[in-house]
Amino acid sequence: MKTLKLLNLISLGIILTGCEGYLGTKTDLGFIEVPNYAIRDIAYVPIQPPFTGFIHPSDFCVGFDELFYVVDAATEEIICLNESGVEQGRLTIPGVKHVRQDRRFDLLAIGSHDTTINGVAYSLSCIYRIQQLQNNGDYNLQNAQIIKKVIHPFYFKNTFSTSDAQVKFTQVAVLANTNSEKNNRYYASRSGPSVNNANQGPDDAVILFDNKDNYISPVSVSTSSGLYTNYFKTPSGLVSLAQPPQYTASEGDDFWYSSIDENQVLQIQNIQFEETDFGADYIPRIYPNDTSLSVHSINEPNRFISPISIAMAGDASRYLFVVDSEKDSLYQFTASGLEGIPPPPASGEKKYVQVSFGGTGDGPMQFNQPEAVAYWKKILYVVDAGNGRITRFKCTLDFE
Repeated sequence: MKTLKLLNLISLGIILTGCEGYLGTKTDLGFIEVPNYAIRDIAYVPIQPPFTGFIHPSDFCVGFDELFYVVDAATEEIICLNESGVEQGRLTIPGVKHVRQDRRFDLLAIGSHDTTINGVAYSLSCIYRIQQLQNNGDYNLQNAQIIKKVIHPFYFKNTFSTSDAQVKFTQVAVLANTNSEKNNRYYASRSGPSVNNANQGPDDAVILFDNKDNYISPVSVSTSSGLYTNYFKTPSGLVSLAQPPQYTASEGDDFWYSSIDENQVLQIQNIQFEETDFGADYIPRIYPNDTSLSVHSINEPNRFISPISIAMAGDASRYLFVVDSEKDSLYQFTASGLEGIPPPPASGEKKYVQVSFGGTGDGPMQFNQPEAVAYWKKILYVVDAGNGRITRFKCTLDFE
C-alpha cells in the first residue's frame, strides 16, 4: 500500500510539471524598480526670516540660561532674545562690542570706560561684570546692574602712558570646573602696541582671570623651540570647551584662539593645558593636513585673512566655526581640525563634505562683514554686521 501511494505521488508530480500553466506561470518581477541609494545634499540652508532690527550687531552669545544676547555696537546695547527672536530686554553699556555669560549667569561684556588722567580724556578698554538676578528674585536684563569693572591697565603702574589707552580687550572665554574656586575663571584676549610690558606680559596676549575678576597671569606657551611669553599675535577670537547647555559644560583649560595678523601662517590654533611635575604648561596642538579625509584643514597655511571670531558647538559634535570678516565667509571644522562634515556611513564616500559658505552681498547665503558666530541646538547663527542682521542656518542632515 505504501509503495502504491509513493508511486501515485511521483506520477502526480510528473503530470503537474509537464502541464504548463496548471499552477500558473512564474511571475515576472521586472516591473519592480531596484532602489538606488542617494545621499541627501549636505549643505547649510537659511532659516527665514533672519533676526533684524539692529544697526550694527557685533556679537552674539548663547547663554547658559539658554537665552540669546546680541550686542549692537551702534547703539551700545546688549539685547536679550529668546529662541524665537523675541526681545526680552536690553541694557546700555558704554562702548560695548562683545559679551559672554558665565555659569552663574553673570554677563561679561567688553566695552569702554571714559576717564580723565592728568587733564587728558581717555577711553580705556574695560570688562564689565553684569548681574541680572535682583534681590527680589527677578531675573532680567533691563534691570541688571554692573557690579564690577576690569579697566585696562588693571595692574599697578607708577605712571600712565598713552599706549595704555591703545590696548583693547577683544573676547572672553569662560572655563568650567567642579572646583568652586576654579569654576567660572575666564580667559580674555587683548591686543595693543607694547611688545614687553613688565610682568604683565605683552599687549598681544591671552590673560587668565579668576572668578572674582582678579588678574592671575598671561598665558605663556611652550613649544619645541622653548617658552614664549609673546606667542599670541593680534588675538581676536577666543573660545573654551565650556559651552551651554549648563549640565554638559566641559571642564578643562584648553582653548582655541584666532589671530587677525595676516603675517601669521596659522591664524587659528588649539592651545592645550597640561599639568606637569614642573607646573602648568600651555602647548599648541598642530593638526595634520590630511588630504585623504578632507580637502582642507584648519592648519592649512594662509587659509584665512581676518578670522575675527570663532565658536564651538556645545554638543557631542564639537564642531568649530570660524567667520572671516574680509572673505565674508563662514568655515566649519571638526574637533580634529578637518574642514567639513563626515559623510553618512552608508554613502560610500570617504572625504568630508565641504559645507563652508559665504561671499559678499546681502543674499540669504551671503555676508557683509560678519563679526561673530554661534551654534545652538543644531542651528548656526552668524552676526552679519554690515547687513544689520543675525542670519540663521541649518544643515540639511539635521532636518527630520
